[in-house]
Amino acid sequence: MRAKTAVVLGAQWGDEGKGKIVDVLSGQFDAVARYAGGHNAGHTVIIHGQKFVLQLIPCGVLRPGCKGVIGNGVVLDPIAFLKEVAKLRDLGVDVDSQLFVSNRAQVILPYHRMIELAAESAPGRKKIGTTSRGIGPAYEDKMARSGLRIVDLLNPKILQAHIESACQEKNAIAKALFGSEPIDSAKMLDEYAAAAEQVRPFVTDTGNLLNKVIAEGGSVMFEGAQGTMLDIDHGTYPFVTSSSATAGGASTGTGVGPTNIGTVIGVTKAYVTRVGEGPFPTEIHDSSAETLRARGNEYGAVTGRPRRCGWLDIPLLRYSNQVNGTEWLVVTKMDVLDELAEIPVCIGYDIDGTFTDLIPADVQGIESIVPRYTTLPGWQQSTEGIRDFDHLPVAAQEYLRFQERESGAKIGMVSTGPDREQTMILPGFADVLDSWKDSSQDS
Repeated sequence: MRAKTAVVLGAQWGDEGKGKIVDVLSGQFDAVARYAGGHNAGHTVIIHGQKFVLQLIPCGVLRPGCKGVIGNGVVLDPIAFLKEVAKLRDLGVDVDSQLFVSNRAQVILPYHRMIELAAESAPGRKKIGTTSRGIGPAYEDKMARSGLRIVDLLNPKILQAHIESACQEKNAIAKALFGSEPIDSAKMLDEYAAAAEQVRPFVTDTGNLLNKVIAEGGSVMFEGAQGTMLDIDHGTYPFVTSSSATAGGASTGTGVGPTNIGTVIGVTKAYVTRVGEGPFPTEIHDSSAETLRARGNEYGAVTGRPRRCGWLDIPLLRYSNQVNGTEWLVVTKMDVLDELAEIPVCIGYDIDGTFTDLIPADVQGIESIVPRYTTLPGWQQSTEGIRDFDHLPVAAQEYLRFQERESGAKIGMVSTGPDREQTMILPGFADVLDSWKDSSQDS
């Protein structure tokens, strides 16, 4: 019998609407765990018209009784974390009894932000388009085995020794490479020693917590950050994030073994968006992009940056499903396409005169892609709020069936608006949800 667990992740370059989907699904789970990234990832959730923007804290905390877990694969900025906790408390969310932080998660410190911001701004450096929140440098220190973990943050002696040593090194590097002003280690120590005491009540061995939930018959959702094409190994390198955004990251980022991963759910928009730099084969360069951006409110939840917009890319989606072992797809923002008479969909690539449906590994190869499109008829009717597949316009049904046939994964849900209630659950997937819910109620 498969474990009652699911990885929910972005199938494209992030911003697919995972926040809403994780929120909708969290009612079926005992715990929701973030396994990668930091506060560079934003989830917007709208519940009965009330808007919640989560950057680091898992969406599960918005469901009474559901545990929200920040796993060891996450890099955590204590100051940003505490600000987000305070905002949720003000909104009436019971974070103090529902939220747990891994003692093995890595800590983001001010010098990480200093170095990232300086590197992104340095003349002659290739701009990746980061949020300059210190995510990349924190992961660099993790892999260099010179980072600070949460368990160390809570030890005053280790914290002091680390900050004094690290500031001496990082200040010298930043001054030599970028001419940056030095960071005051004494001020940093005071600030983070105080923050550590506020973080302390949330800290536990989250790997043990999650494995115990599963062993007792409970259910766990693993919440992805960013998207598959931003994965450090499988994305459009080097225009990627610094962590494992794909399904494999759920095991390494939480301490739950791969045999305890029950299924993988990929979230894809009915079209494609991307924030920041990097290749984007189906990007739209005419007025249609602004139409999608306006109708879809395509601006970053964390940065406010306008998202680049493009048509659905079937080879990219197929690749994503392959890398993640995706069983189910959730299609979001169907209603954004409602006014279009025709909808282009990329079915393959022409690269230097050769047709392929495989994504090249190198950026130059991806930038050489000339998308080959087929055109599907639009429906030019409102789909907003529709919750029954049979009530969709026939052309909208065919658009979804085409996406399912060509991508190799089953469509389980369709989002037809931003609110929690504007969600369509297809029959086969409804049976899966019921099995998770039964498990949750029995545990």
